[in-house]
Amino acid sequence: MATDKHGLKDQAAGKFKEVKGKVTGDRQEETAGKAQKVFGKAKDKVQDIKDNLTNKKDKEGI
Repeated sequence: MATDKHGLKDQAAGKFKEVKGKVTGDRQEETAGKAQKVFGKAKDKVQDIKDNLTNKKDKEGI
């Protein structure tokens, strides 16, 4: 797992939008928040994959 959470900002902002949308009844804002959270999680997964490949490359001396 990546030590830097590259998608954490997007996840937090997305959660805020999602809750704001629920409270105000704005389904578009709620949906945008959910999408932003997923985007943040995806950024973290991509970074994890990059880190794993870099570690494997370094370990094998490639």
